[in-house]
Amino acid sequence: MWLLWLVVVVLLTIIEAMTINLVSVWFIVSALVSLFMSFVVESFYLQFAVFVGLGVVLMLLTRPILVKKFGHQEVKTNLDRVIGMDGIVTGEITRFKIGEVKVDGKRWSAISDEKIKEGEHVVIEAIDGVKLVVKKGEV
Repeated sequence: MWLLWLVVVVLLTIIEAMTINLVSVWFIVSALVSLFMSFVVESFYLQFAVFVGLGVVLMLLTRPILVKKFGHQEVKTNLDRVIGMDGIVTGEITRFKIGEVKVDGKRWSAISDEKIKEGEHVVIEAIDGVKLVVKKGEV
């Protein structure tokens, strides 16, 4: 029976390596426990129960921690990294007129729901197409 559990461990390891989404890591651990159990306990049903039970328990207890620590972390690209930055208005912005803002040494087209005069400081809230969405900022 130990050979079956060894095959399960290898297959689950291959699946985990291919997906890298923390899909089967808990069941790899529980399959290892079942593998070692197979040398002591004859009952396949008991080994399988430990495999499933331990896998589920490990997943429920540790998945939130592992996902938080190693999960997907969004990396800002050149475009969206300006969100939250401060800028200075180089061309007046009104509700109906696209203006211009200098952020991070570059000039951008900008829109706003309020009138912002040239020379005022702004905070970048979002990006709409190729235009920055800005609001008045604090100096």
